[in-house]
Amino acid sequence: MSKERIKPLQFARAWILPSNDDLSLSAEQKQSMEDLFQSEVSKYNSGQLVTGKIIAIDSNGVLVDIKYKSNGIIPLYEFSEQEMRDIAVGKDLEVIIDELENVNGDVVLSYENAKIVRSWDRITKLFEEGKPVEGVVTHKVKGGLSVDVGVPAFLPGSQVDLYRVTDFDNFVGKTIIAEIVKLNKKRGNIIISCRKYLSECRDKSRKQILDTIEVDKVIMGTVKNITNYGVFIDVGGVDGLLHITDMTWGRISHPSELVKIGENVTVKVLSIDKDNSKISLGMKQLGDNPWQDIDKMIQVGSIIKGHVASIADYGLFVEIRRGVEGLVHISEISWTDRISNLKDRFKVGEEIEVLVASLDIENRRMSLSIKQLSKDPWTTIKENYKKDDRIKGKITNIADFGIFVQIIPGVDGLVHVSDLSWTEHIAHPSDLYKSGQEVEAVILSVDEDHKKVALGIKQLSQDPWKTIDKEMPVGSRVMGTVTKIGNYGAFVKLSNKVEGLIYNSDLEQGKENPVEVGQTHELRVVNINAGERKIGLSLKLEATAQDQQAPVAKQQQQQQQPKKKVQVKVVEEDYVEKATSAPRMKSSLQIELEKHAARQNEESLEGAQDSKKKKAKK
Repeated sequence: MSKERIKPLQFARAWILPSNDDLSLSAEQKQSMEDLFQSEVSKYNSGQLVTGKIIAIDSNGVLVDIKYKSNGIIPLYEFSEQEMRDIAVGKDLEVIIDELENVNGDVVLSYENAKIVRSWDRITKLFEEGKPVEGVVTHKVKGGLSVDVGVPAFLPGSQVDLYRVTDFDNFVGKTIIAEIVKLNKKRGNIIISCRKYLSECRDKSRKQILDTIEVDKVIMGTVKNITNYGVFIDVGGVDGLLHITDMTWGRISHPSELVKIGENVTVKVLSIDKDNSKISLGMKQLGDNPWQDIDKMIQVGSIIKGHVASIADYGLFVEIRRGVEGLVHISEISWTDRISNLKDRFKVGEEIEVLVASLDIENRRMSLSIKQLSKDPWTTIKENYKKDDRIKGKITNIADFGIFVQIIPGVDGLVHVSDLSWTEHIAHPSDLYKSGQEVEAVILSVDEDHKKVALGIKQLSQDPWKTIDKEMPVGSRVMGTVTKIGNYGAFVKLSNKVEGLIYNSDLEQGKENPVEVGQTHELRVVNINAGERKIGLSLKLEATAQDQQAPVAKQQQQQQQPKKKVQVKVVEEDYVEKATSAPRMKSSLQIELEKHAARQNEESLEGAQDSKKKKAKK
């Protein structure tokens, strides 16, 4: 560091008088001079804040006269660029006396320390009065920003704005106003908050606006935020809520269909809550309610026209007039058709004709119907068709579980797969029927509540199993054609279409293929079970003695069966008694253990006898 250059201007002027050895001062004069000097010197102390006048400004610094015995010079680095532009010769300047006299006899002044002292006094006064402070953001620090308010102050990141801030670089170099939250002069700590200041300003603004705004007043606002349930509008610093139900008399799915963020809109004040600082706004209230006189134009039961406004999963919304919409529920589209997707039948903007089913002006609801434009076909079914009636119709659809037959246009009946045939085993209805084929059926039941009609085709003829015992008694001979050969035997279709079975035990012996599919044979009826719909057949046309005795033997076997059970039980009881009474065989291990125990007993007895003999001798 270079030596400070001392200039003559730093010192006060003095006139040297010729010495006079004869000059002498009295004691009073000396005391007066001493008092005068002390009074002047006592005015200034180290660390004192004084005001001086700028005498000169050059490259060495700023020379300041504080009316002391010598002037003080302040280095240029203590002044910022803006401050250098503001100072000039002749202007007053507040400085701090660092030293009245250093080793060189100079007065040491500091403008920077004066600023700090002055700033602390000012900030302390603002803190005590609860007033905000103004400063410039200098740079970004860990956890927030550093702000120059005369002295460095800390602005936490959470207190920068009312809303969360992620980029602090945008605030560097800007002038801000903040509230002083915490102050510690000893440690030199100052914590400020812009959020608190902005919140207080907003509350004051809200209060002023709430005092000026009145209900039913029409005001302008700016769209600030859009949510699913409405729009927040800034009306002079206060956010008001425009609910989605108050945006239009019609129907919208989202508020973004009508407004955008940043757009200026005209709204009407619906209600004001001054305690909670809330304002409810409305947009549809700017116009007349189109539902007010709708009953004069539309009556329940009348047929009207409208345009499809929107399509939902549960129905159609039809716009009758601007702001008035009605709902055609999916159940009101057709009497008979099952509709899964309305978009396949209708398009938005399409004009359709509907019937007004109900009208609720108070709740602004209108129920519409398309199917009620025509007569309910189920009324015809109820009046003209009864159980056991025969009908003819075309097959409209074939499913795994049956076929649908059209009874009248719009009404179909179901023939279940189990009601197609008395005797046939049908894997799928399409094996016998085709779509569009005309068939005859019998009405089995009519379910008016669920709008279902059950039909049957096999009921057109009598069940052959009811008369099978008379037509084909056991022992009679019948003709049949082999249809299939299975694991149990050969299946044969008889003349009445009843299917019987030739068991493997009844097939002719000695032949590899005694019967083949498609062959016709004369067979004998062996047994019939009408309940289970089974009939047994045999290639042996004459009944043997064994076949005749089989039923008798079977009956005897059933009669003797209980006695056999008793005999078995007796045998089992005898066996148990014998098993419990007979001695059990010992294992080799048990035998060895018994021998070892016997030896130990013998040894103990011998030891006892020896001890007795010794005692006797003694």
